[in-house]
Formats: sequence, C-alpha cells, structure tokens
Amino acid sequence: MGERGGSSDLELPGYFRAEKKWDIVIANGGRLVAAVELRPIWGSYGNNLNNRTEEAIGSATDIAKALRSGLLGSASPWLGYVFIVKDDETIHHTTTFRESHFPVDQVFYKATYLRRFEILCSRLVTERLYDNVWYICLDAESGSYTEPNPDMTWSKFEAAITGKVREELA
Repeated sequence: MGERGGSSDLELPGYFRAEKKWDIVIANGGRLVAAVELRPIWGSYGNNLNNRTEEAIGSATDIAKALRSGLLGSASPWLGYVFIVKDDETIHHTTTFRESHFPVDQVFYKATYLRRFEILCSRLVTERLYDNVWYICLDAESGSYTEPNPDMTWSKFEAAITGKVREELA
C-alpha cells in the first residue's frame, strides 16, 4: 500500500497510471459515489481544446478501466465534467481545418470554438464517458455566464449528482 500525502483525499487509482487527482470526490463507506473534473479554457482555444479533449477522454477511459479491473470496488460511480470557457471575441470565430488525408467530421464545418466545445461536451455524455456535463461561457470581468446548451446547465448537473448521492445514502 502506498503512502498517503496531503489531506485532500482526491486521488483515485487508475489503470493506466497509479492514481489521478480529481477535483471533487464523493465517497461513502469505502464506496466511490461520484467524481468530478473541473476544467477551464482561458485562451489559445485551438490548442487548449485539443488538450482538454485528450484529458477528458483519458481520465474517463482510465477510471472506467480501473472500475472494470476492480480497483475502485464494485459500484459504478457517477462521473461529472465541468467545462468553463472564457467568453471573448475569439470563441465566436469559425474555425478552419487542414484535412491532409481525410475529411473532418461534418459537424465541425463552420463551427465556432464555442460550438466545438459544446460538441465535445455533448459527445462525452452521449458516448457515456461522463454521466453529466455542466458547460458554461464565463465573462471574466463581470462574473456573469451563459449556458450555451440547455442540456448542460447547472440545474441539470446538480440534480443528477444530488440524485446519485441520495440514492447512495438511502
């Protein structure tokens, strides 16, 4: 058994790596109830979107394999992803692609960065990598935000995680 460092208790074992620190971990009686990733993007949208995509898919794949390998017990935890994008002029620009060998998925044609972030979040849930996503576009100066997709709001995210926690505690 490895040493415990710090008092955060946010580390969960992985399959492809020894452990990963999640941003929010809810456990009850030795059972993992929920884990949530919080990820912002504040600029360099093209590079950062690709990096966040790889991180999100990698974390979900790693924990899913750890679950199947029995490293996290037998219960299936609820997995959430919170994606915060800085609202500025650039996110509303249409993106272009270099299609060197194969065409890009049609859904990305004429998509703004804001829309590409939404596609990522939607597919994370559709492909069952995460149970729910809260996706917001934040005005850093005023603190106000918009929720670009009505299926990825705080109210739906909060209801989903609350339901899982209540189910676990019942």
